Amino acid sequence: MSSLRNAVHRRNHKERAQPRSRQRYGLLEKHKDYVLRAKDYHAKQNRLKNMREKAYFRNPDEFYFKMINSKTKEGVHVIERNSAFSGDMIKLLKSQDLNYVKTQRNLGNKKIEKIQNEIHFIDSDLVQNDMEVDEELSKEKNELKQPQHIIFFDSKKEAKKFDPAKYFDTLPELINRKFNRPRIKTLESDIMIPDDEELQILHQNKILKYQDLKARIKRQRQLEKAEQELQTQKNLMGKGRRVKIGVDANGLSIYRWKNDRKK
Repeated sequence: MSSLRNAVHRRNHKERAQPRSRQRYGLLEKHKDYVLRAKDYHAKQNRLKNMREKAYFRNPDEFYFKMINSKTKEGVHVIERNSAFSGDMIKLLKSQDLNYVKTQRNLGNKKIEKIQNEIHFIDSDLVQNDMEVDEELSKEKNELKQPQHIIFFDSKKEAKKFDPAKYFDTLPELINRKFNRPRIKTLESDIMIPDDEELQILHQNKILKYQDLKARIKRQRQLEKAEQELQTQKNLMGKGRRVKIGVDANGLSIYRWKNDRKK
């Protein structure tokens, strides 16, 4: 009998489509959509009912410190870092951050020293055209100084007769060069001397190194400030009475610990 039932053609029932007059309202809600919407609605109603019951039967004298310590931001509870970790864990994290900053500072100092060793000659025009860079570099201990060649004379008469080309043993056309100024003996040999185009490329490379040095020195100052702040926070987590006495040039707080008498 089942085979005969399957042999008879049966009508395929299709879902009813949204009427043309109501197409502006979107797709027509089907039964499965209604079931999901109804379940979600009843779940929310049950949750609200439970919350009302808890609020109705709560103890008005009940108190615990989380009522004060917890905070909300736009209706959402926010857990602070200090409450999420213990004091020892926070000390460990701050120590790791401090060690990382110290490592980066040491690497940065080595890189700055390497760049300064590579820059032997800086044209005076470059220093004069970039006074802002020169002012920042002058604050550092390893300041880049403009190279100078000072020649002393016994009298003004000798200074007037001074011939730079003869003194440096080079051609008058090359006397204005501050670097790569070959001697006449070198020019007579077969050694290749860089032309003006190659010298321009070298000059551009020096400018790039100069800018790189400026950026690295600026980053070192930021790391120094971050290291100082982390060290202060680490000290504040230790024992001892302290008093804030002011603010330093970087805007960081300065504390002074009181001397405790040892037993």
